Amino acid sequence: MPRHLPLSLLLLRLGIFIVFLVWTLDKLVNPEHSAQVFAGAYRMPGLDEAIFYVIGGAQLILITAFVIGAFKTWTYGAVMVFHTVSTLAVFGKYLQPFDSLLYFAAWPMLAACIALFLLRDYDTLTLTKS
Repeated sequence: MPRHLPLSLLLLRLGIFIVFLVWTLDKLVNPEHSAQVFAGAYRMPGLDEAIFYVIGGAQLILITAFVIGAFKTWTYGAVMVFHTVSTLAVFGKYLQPFDSLLYFAAWPMLAACIALFLLRDYDTLTLTKS
């Protein structure tokens, strides 16, 4: 195994975690904004704000397990799937690239999620043995 691979994977995991943490906290501290995001990006209008506390709580549990490296297949896989869905949900934004450049940041993060999932067995700088 390359000497710096575990550190590189830890840094990918921490970077992905930071983004997901902010998205999670947004659901918990600003559910109105999350309702707008779900209405626009996922075409799910009219969701009660209370549902975002449930989603945010579940997401907080998931990303905590993810950041400590627990249940790698499941947590890394779930994070990868969730980010894939959120990346593809706004596909129309990529067709007008100069109107929404920030959306393109989702693609390198998606690549990081996929790389971390594929290399999860080499991600050994964790707080768990799973």
